[in-house]
Amino acid sequence: VQLVESGGGLVQPGGSLRLSCAASGFTFSTSAMSWARRAPGKGFEWVSGIYSDGRTYYDDSVKGRFTISRDNIKNTVTLQMNSLKPEDTAVYHCAIAAGNLDEYDYWGQGTQVTVSS
Repeated sequence: VQLVESGGGLVQPGGSLRLSCAASGFTFSTSAMSWARRAPGKGFEWVSGIYSDGRTYYDDSVKGRFTISRDNIKNTVTLQMNSLKPEDTAVYHCAIAAGNLDEYDYWGQGTQVTVSS
């Protein structure tokens, strides 16, 4: 199993970033996928998830600002992040969901997102 995240960086408050996760080594099309984040000194925080049938779910802290999507041909899952806030600063990880979207079988190394002026 391999999950490789990309697209992180430094952005000003109110800005946008688009994170991508390239997946391989498992049957992506039938797997539920999630994005989770870890801020300094904190544990994993579930952000968003998408089932194989396209149903999407979001934590209240990002609802209306973030959009998750998937491409079952390219085996990628994407997180479009708009109206970013300093409290969104964290390492963002792509993960294979284990049943519930906030439980994970595997996760990638992550990509750093820093929101600061």
